[in-house]
Amino acid sequence: MDYGFLSVIPPVIAIILALRTKQVYIALLFGIWFSWLIIKGWNPLDGTIAMIEGMVNVFKSTGNTRTIMFSALVGALLIFIQYSKGVEGFINIINKKLVKLENKESSYSRVMVQILATITGLLLFVETSISSLTVGTLYRPIFDKLKIPREKLAYIADSSSAPSSILIPFNAWGAFIMGLLLTQGIEKPFSLMIDSIVYNFYPWLAIGTLLFVIISKKDFGPMKKAEQRTKETGELMNPNSKPIISDEITSYPPKEGIQAKAYNMVVPLLVMVLMMPIYLIYTGWNAVKEPSSFWNHISQAIGEGSGSSSVLYAVITAILVAITMYFIQGILKPKEAVNLTLKGISELMPLALLMLLAFAIGDACKELETGIYVANVTKSWLSPELLPAVVFIISSFIAFSTGTSWGTFAIMLAISIPMANIHGADLTIVVAATLGGGVFGDHCSPISDTSIISSMASASDHIDHVKTQLPYALIGGVVTTILYLLIGFFG
Repeated sequence: MDYGFLSVIPPVIAIILALRTKQVYIALLFGIWFSWLIIKGWNPLDGTIAMIEGMVNVFKSTGNTRTIMFSALVGALLIFIQYSKGVEGFINIINKKLVKLENKESSYSRVMVQILATITGLLLFVETSISSLTVGTLYRPIFDKLKIPREKLAYIADSSSAPSSILIPFNAWGAFIMGLLLTQGIEKPFSLMIDSIVYNFYPWLAIGTLLFVIISKKDFGPMKKAEQRTKETGELMNPNSKPIISDEITSYPPKEGIQAKAYNMVVPLLVMVLMMPIYLIYTGWNAVKEPSSFWNHISQAIGEGSGSSSVLYAVITAILVAITMYFIQGILKPKEAVNLTLKGISELMPLALLMLLAFAIGDACKELETGIYVANVTKSWLSPELLPAVVFIISSFIAFSTGTSWGTFAIMLAISIPMANIHGADLTIVVAATLGGGVFGDHCSPISDTSIISSMASASDHIDHVKTQLPYALIGGVVTTILYLLIGFFG
């Protein structure tokens, strides 16, 4: 059945509700309900029952189920790492480096400590909140001592977390994106996601801009004024600033009476990251047809492998390795392991719920053929060359207005993928533009949870953080738009 203009109304309503209420869960849920109301001929009872069944049917897809399970189990792994004092051990190693830097010449120390903070944020790509919290809380004392403004610390914490999480997608971000791609009928979501990384220009530019500003010491805009204020007066914040403070690095208290060891964090995370390609090879090995060599077989197997299976198997392996390590060290007992697993899963249930709603609205929009309708309507005036730039701008606006990149991915991928197919645009680039736009808008938004956490961990005034980061983010956004136009018209 051709629903025509009606197919656009549910995602538009979801966007408007998200803008008005700032509650992405309510917005997505209402969007799903309205979709099925249309499909069921405006019968409220049939529409409501169909909505419930639509959410249940999300689990009919093994890929969706694996993705949601992976996200929940990542919470368990993070709890184990925190409980074992693995994060604390990692921080202790960095603190030793910081002590050495304090004895160096001042300008050298200022640059090196900012680079070290950036690297720390990039390495903790497994979870954006832990990355921002760790960088802000850990580096705040030495930044204060070296007279580096709090706004700069918040900028580093914010601009090193989400960009690394989207560019190194061996985490909940990657699993979520793969699930959304799978919902849109993409047969090899992992391969598409990995291929899109090269064209996801904004995160690369965000990290590049951050490193350039640190190394060149060429600040501009409000950040330059903040640097001048701190150098001239020693004030780390503006006189009227109201910092939101958090002294907690992690959300779960570590076990008392044990020694903090960095490898209790590093080993499980390395196991999870390294096992993903291995499981990709394993799941895709038998699907390879006529390989020319052993290495060719491996490369083809990675392309044929199941991304959702690989990330799920990898996190389970990492959890088992962590539990074994902690049993041997006497950190964990069987009952504690079970309790921590359940606690970790419960902490990431909001994320799992968001995934469920995202997959459900994707299925509903597919049923309504929303993306196909939008593509057909715009076919006369929107060229394939313009599509990546347009998708990037729209995604940026939604993410800025809602403060959530994940909610943006859920709404926009259901529209941008069918548009790419019908317009004949490069699907890889359009997916990259959708993801990059979500991160860019989120970076600029004052209601973004990542930005709020970065301000909180850095004890910075939140509005000052947004103001000082905005010019850097806008430069990245403008350059990204130009790059999508260039790549669209010139290839």
